[in-house]
Amino acid sequence: MMTARERYEQLATGRREFLDKAVECSELTLPYLIQDDLSSRPNHESLKVPWQSIGSKCVVTLAAKLMLAILPPQTSFFKLQLREDKLGEEFTPEVKGELDLSFSKMERMIMEYIAASNDRVTIHQALKHLIVGGNALIFMGKDGLKNYPLSRYVVSRDGNGNVLEIVTKELINRKVMDIDIPDSSPKQGVVDETKATDKDDIEVYTCVKLIDGRWVWYQEAFDKIIPGSRSTAPKNASPWLVLRFNTVDGEDYGRGRVEEFLGDLKTVEGLSQALVEGAAAASKVIFLVSPSSTTKPQTIAKAGNGAIVSGRAEDVQVVQVGKTADFSTAANMANQIEKRLLEAFLVMNIRQAERVTAEEVRLTQLELEQQLGGIFSLLTIEFLIPYLNRTLLVLQRSNEIPKLPKDIVRPTIVAGINALGRGQDRESLTQFIGTIAQTLGPEALMKFVEPLEAIRRLAAAQGIDVLNLIKSQQQIDQEMQAQMQAQQQQALVQQAGKFAGSPLMDPTKNPDIQAAMQEEEEPPIEE
Repeated sequence: MMTARERYEQLATGRREFLDKAVECSELTLPYLIQDDLSSRPNHESLKVPWQSIGSKCVVTLAAKLMLAILPPQTSFFKLQLREDKLGEEFTPEVKGELDLSFSKMERMIMEYIAASNDRVTIHQALKHLIVGGNALIFMGKDGLKNYPLSRYVVSRDGNGNVLEIVTKELINRKVMDIDIPDSSPKQGVVDETKATDKDDIEVYTCVKLIDGRWVWYQEAFDKIIPGSRSTAPKNASPWLVLRFNTVDGEDYGRGRVEEFLGDLKTVEGLSQALVEGAAAASKVIFLVSPSSTTKPQTIAKAGNGAIVSGRAEDVQVVQVGKTADFSTAANMANQIEKRLLEAFLVMNIRQAERVTAEEVRLTQLELEQQLGGIFSLLTIEFLIPYLNRTLLVLQRSNEIPKLPKDIVRPTIVAGINALGRGQDRESLTQFIGTIAQTLGPEALMKFVEPLEAIRRLAAAQGIDVLNLIKSQQQIDQEMQAQMQAQQQQALVQQAGKFAGSPLMDPTKNPDIQAAMQEEEEPPIEE
């Protein structure tokens, strides 16, 4: 049987082309991001510093916008929904409203769990890897998310692009490995001491396979399985998320956004280097003194500012680089390409603000979809859905949220341009109510729309917990009954007051009333 190290080396041959292209793209943008896997430990001293910073600015900005789009702040990127085929048969509208409120509360709990973790930091780092190298691998472990660069993992897919096998390679200090360590030998997976700076690091391989509908993975060191490293997970809730930016049919790895504009970045790099070196040469001041002149070069060199020396002005000349026109042409070309790159990576029109509104998030998502063309669909399939399923599974196993029946409740991703969390539901509901009021009038709105149900749906759309906030129907009925009784009593009192003030009840005008009042005041005679 082939070991994990041998399988890694076998699959690494098919990754070679993609890794070389990713390293080239990284050198022009973020040199530290992706490095070659020729050595066991990266050598940061050999990193090249680009002559321009446009590439770095483009990558960082696009990664931030993608992060804003797929995990929008202050709102949920998903919602829990009941299956449409179960709504009419088993659930009444009142029950559905209560379930929506419960789902909204669960969504807030899940988003609070994500906000309290380091997931956003790792996801943002993975997005930069996607933009530059086109590939990234995220592992959802007990201690949080971990991002693997392309130089640290290999993958095998079927003809439809489904992942079949993953093998990772990482360095782990042998002090934290509770295994028997044999004698050091490069053939056994030990780091070559000539390449490593820390002799205590060993190579650990993790092999992930899809077996009988479940994901199974284990770790190997020195070509032997580490005891206790075997784990399994359901197929639809795998902690291993293999991400791609763009896909090409038949390829196991993706293509990055930087690769699409690699020509422009190379051109800007060359022009920037020429402009910098040319400007440095042009800024150098050199004086030429005629050999036959009486003016001595030492006199000019030693003369201070404002000094008076003897000599002739025509004997001294300044060397000037006559490349002004060439510099201008190169600068104009660089500016044109820079503008094109800034538009391609959505760097233009960035509003600086402390808070990002929902409308800005929606516009950002629309802009991303128009420029990148379907990136949300790919990120939804390969990242958001597996990420959500795994998070739900972890929270359900820890009893932080109740278990949801799969045949009735299903999570739905709402990040993207078609919907913006619950905010889209809110906008649709308010627009619907406003249309009825404008078209049919307020009377029709009060006649045909149930106010309590509308309030509950608006609260669910806003993600607000209405417990002890919104009155129940029973409370409303009791208060309305008490109010009607109070109105009736007040009406009787008013009517009695009006009747008492009438001439019929006036003793001065009606003698019978006066006699009756006297009979009531006189005590009865005892016999």
